[in-house]
Amino acid sequence: MKKKYLFLLLLSALIFPVFGFAASEQICFIVNNIKVLIYQVGGTLVVVGWVIAGILYLTSMGGERMGVAKKAMIAALIGTLLVVLSGGMYSVITNAIGWIAGGQTMCP
Repeated sequence: MKKKYLFLLLLSALIFPVFGFAASEQICFIVNNIKVLIYQVGGTLVVVGWVIAGILYLTSMGGERMGVAKKAMIAALIGTLLVVLSGGMYSVITNAIGWIAGGQTMCP
């Protein structure tokens, strides 16, 4: 089983630098489009989640529904953090692509 992982690691070490030299601009374009998609879809879902959590909290009147409202707010907070952190991941990925492509960052 471990031989499979070693083989895949060595294969990726051989393929990724070649892939980075050949198509780094295309990869940057794809990664940028994924970032925009995450911001648009994720941002919309986060806003909807906060609105639903707020409505649940306002209409809970204590008791069991209060716990549901708090869980919804925690879920909305986690979603917000994931959307915000995706921008940081974009920077990490574009820097990694630039490192693979020989030190030049071609991504905007």
